[in-house]
Amino acid sequence: MNREARIGMNEAVFRSVNERIQEVANAFKLEAEPLDLICECGNPSCVERISLSEAEYEELRADSHQFAVAPGHEAPDVETVIARRQRYDLVTKTRGVPEKIAEETDPRRD
Repeated sequence: MNREARIGMNEAVFRSVNERIQEVANAFKLEAEPLDLICECGNPSCVERISLSEAEYEELRADSHQFAVAPGHEAPDVETVIARRQRYDLVTKTRGVPEKIAEETDPRRD
């Protein structure tokens, strides 16, 4: 597996974990509380935490190509920072392998 694919798969795993965190928060009716999520960067040993509101999280998940990462955790060869927020950066996958993996692993994909 090449570097692009490894990064993409790592990010997909973190996105899946964050989806579970959001599901648990919703089950406990914690929608008004910020979500304490893990950074969705491609580094498999990253332990950074990021905080998003429910609205920010839904905006993020509206596009399969978007991921939330701790500031400075972007991988410029596979993604582009499209917004720098106070607590996290929003990145989008570049065309090719990164974009394809993001689409294929999106748990919200139809």
